[in-house]
Amino acid sequence: MNIILLGPPGAGKGTQAKILEDRRGMKQLSTGDMLRAAIAEGSDLGKRAKAVMDRGELVSDDVVVGIIAQRLDQPDVARGFILDGFPRNTAQAEALDKMLRKKDLQLDRVIEIKVEDEALIDRIAGRYSCASCGAAYHDQFASPRKPGICDNCSATQFVRRPDDNPAVVRDRLKVYNSQTAPLIDYYGKTGALRTVNGMADIGEVTRQIETKLNGA
Repeated sequence: MNIILLGPPGAGKGTQAKILEDRRGMKQLSTGDMLRAAIAEGSDLGKRAKAVMDRGELVSDDVVVGIIAQRLDQPDVARGFILDGFPRNTAQAEALDKMLRKKDLQLDRVIEIKVEDEALIDRIAGRYSCASCGAAYHDQFASPRKPGICDNCSATQFVRRPDDNPAVVRDRLKVYNSQTAPLIDYYGKTGALRTVNGMADIGEVTRQIETKLNGA
């Protein structure tokens, strides 16, 4: 089964993709990982991507789609793929559809993980981690058992990502809503789109996704 996970930053796409990999043997495909691998391999597409990235520019859609096309030829994708982070707009979606048709492949489902903006801001802005072991915490939902002491390694130093603050998160959501959200209309017209409630806990979101993949 071949699917796309859609949703704003912090919706839980990565978490659910990992669960699907473990349960169904599907392969999560990250465009960032694929670009880095292509550059490391020194392929023609990798060289083109590196030249663009070295100039501080965005890699063109045709290069990204070409790298995805090459990745789909590898045997570990035989049981299906999960695209997370691509496409980001309708032009990329159209290019992806064209490439898949050439390979006689299709998208079976596009799963939208729907979460309210303010809930996402709270979810992302409250994240922090142990500076020593990387254990993840949250101001509201997952504080250490003993304040200021990591449950995992007993370290007392914690760090926050600089972009995990309300102002930056709001800016990221504006970009998502203006560029990526129109994909919901695009895939709605194809009949592949299914929506799940991303406000639920992880297990419930997983259950909803499984139901949608099984035909609902």
